[in-house]
Amino acid sequence: MNDILTITDKAAEQIKNILKSAENENSEIIGVLVGVDKSGCSGYSYKLEYAKNKSTRDFELIESKGVKVFIDPKATMFLLGSEMDYSSDKLSSRFVFNNPNEKSTCGCGESFNI
Repeated sequence: MNDILTITDKAAEQIKNILKSAENENSEIIGVLVGVDKSGCSGYSYKLEYAKNKSTRDFELIESKGVKVFIDPKATMFLLGSEMDYSSDKLSSRFVFNNPNEKSTCGCGESFNI
């Protein structure tokens, strides 16, 4: 189901950079895993981890722009129609999710509510 999440060029390049660094440390890493946890002041936060062969069996796979992004089945309903981007400025850099399902976010932008 490719309409769960789209990946921007910036996000794909950053994922490639992260995976290239990680491959030297652990050859089991095959992509990134995106999930949602109940936490933060607004209720939910996005979670990113390394995806390994043994941890991705029941996950949705999004292959785009040369990267593999696995979606935790528990996060699918929260992410439908979202875009994963990467943002950097003088003070910070991070993955950003443009999620049409969000009703509100906290002031720092670390958590959201649906």
